[in-house]
Amino acid sequence: MKDPRFEAQMRMPSPLGPLTLAATARGLALVWFDDQAHRSAAVGAPVDETHPHLALAARELAAYWQAPQQRFTVALDPQGTPFQQAVWQVLRGIAPGRFSTYGEVARAVGRPAAARAVGAAIGRNPLGIVVPCHRVVGVGGALTGYAGGLHRKQALLRLESALT
Repeated sequence: MKDPRFEAQMRMPSPLGPLTLAATARGLALVWFDDQAHRSAAVGAPVDETHPHLALAARELAAYWQAPQQRFTVALDPQGTPFQQAVWQVLRGIAPGRFSTYGEVARAVGRPAAARAVGAAIGRNPLGIVVPCHRVVGVGGALTGYAGGLHRKQALLRLESALT
């Protein structure tokens, strides 16, 4: 069944496995690995690699693998609760090559005791890589949780030089 939120979708390769991208009229709404946790069912939107948000996202993702310090400029339209939206906005402020902890993100959204809730919101991030949830680590730098798999989180952080 077609999800009315999405106008178009496309698939693209990445060094860490195929990605599915989907967009609304307002922006990029999904970037998923095939085997990602919390991934919803099929998008149901028509395949359209020329859709403006998808075409730009594909170009920026391809560039990311070559120059991971670059920032994404594609318009975004992630679907989530106000709390999730606030968490995802904080994630967008974590620069490539840096990382933050769940507690630091909780403090940044004004809920210092909500590290677990922050973790749940991060786990539901529909825009992996673009909204850099991989840049959030546990206390002491522990690589905990990543819906795309810890091996991908580690690879992304290495690519961005946050891990040696």
